[in-house]
Amino acid sequence: MFKERQKALFISTFSFTVCFAVWTIFSIIGIKIKEELGLNDTQFGLLIATPILTGSLSRIFLGVWADQYGGRLVFFLQMLVSAMATLLLTTASTYPMFLLAALGLGLSGGGFAVGVAYVSAWYPAEKQGTVLGIFGMGNVGAAITNFGAPLLLVALGGEWKTVVQIYALCLAVTAVLFFLFTKTDPISQKRKESKSKTVGFLEQMAPLKNLQVWRFSLYYFFVFGAFVALALWLPRYYVGAYGLDLKTAGLLAACYALPGSVFRALGGWMSDKFGARAVMYWTFLACICCTFIISYPSTDYIVSGIEGPISFNITIPLWLFVTITVILGFFMSLGKAAVYKHIPVYYPKHVGAVGGIVGLVGGLGGFCLPIIFGLMNDFIGIWTSCFMFLTVLISLAFAWMHFAIQRMERNQYPELRGPKDFPELNIKKR
Repeated sequence: MFKERQKALFISTFSFTVCFAVWTIFSIIGIKIKEELGLNDTQFGLLIATPILTGSLSRIFLGVWADQYGGRLVFFLQMLVSAMATLLLTTASTYPMFLLAALGLGLSGGGFAVGVAYVSAWYPAEKQGTVLGIFGMGNVGAAITNFGAPLLLVALGGEWKTVVQIYALCLAVTAVLFFLFTKTDPISQKRKESKSKTVGFLEQMAPLKNLQVWRFSLYYFFVFGAFVALALWLPRYYVGAYGLDLKTAGLLAACYALPGSVFRALGGWMSDKFGARAVMYWTFLACICCTFIISYPSTDYIVSGIEGPISFNITIPLWLFVTITVILGFFMSLGKAAVYKHIPVYYPKHVGAVGGIVGLVGGLGGFCLPIIFGLMNDFIGIWTSCFMFLTVLISLAFAWMHFAIQRMERNQYPELRGPKDFPELNIKKR
């Protein structure tokens, strides 16, 4: 059993990494398509966000199906269909066709909810924070794409369609390997042997009436949705705001995406050891500080000098901006693990369904935010406006979490509702 569950975790994590790399491919090829079609930033934001929409909406259904029919079969079919849809992207030639093809490619992002249900079925509750954190490291696929896809583009002479074909082939091969080297999880196997009736869709959806689920979803809207959005947007940001070439922009974007992925296992371990609630507090406070600092816009100043007016520009240096995004990605990584630590604890029989809806809302963040970034950039004309928006968003999520926790504590300990007196101070007279 030990070897089987370790194998299931490793292969699932690898498979999710490939899925995530495919899911975020528009962060690189989207810039080429933008140049070919002459798109503005709003159209570009919609293009790179469209796969995120499908990946988000599909998570709820895939998560429920994973609970009903087992994650192994659902994960295999999801990857296989996604590979075929990715290949069809190479036939697109107009903007509407690209949007339609992007919807199909987006199915690759739905594997997260399936993987969460499949992996968590192999491990006890006290280890699921760490385990799901390890599985969530598959987010590193975004860093692989941001770093590897530009190099692949250069090697292939800028032929982005060949890059897409390679990605589709890798995903199809991964699907086959996953099915060959994994087994049915213990919960699904036990249900199959006992021939017990699968839980209906509406019954699986029952926990969604709890406001708590939607609060978790808002957390994930930021820690995951904004992570995906920035992984998609930063290459364009570096090209536009700092005038970098695509290869360098992709590398610096990967510097953000990498810690936003690989430290998810650490976040899971910390959630098991210190509590997911504490990790969420650390995450929100650190992220508010980071986004607030880098939201300061580039400003031109003119001052009087001895020989006449002197103009100079104040902007965030590139090295400082990159450093802060690395810190931001690190804390987002911890937060993503902490959110999913809550789910098996509060909803052990509905991990797929609740994990699906939380992943759906988080994914919608990855869909909505790039569009918002593009709109703000077109109409406000300030590159850092995206970080201004994120600062407000995180502050709202933090406030809801804090006041909800205070209310829960007052309900659990009624004595906290009364007035709080300061203890008397014993002051000794000298």
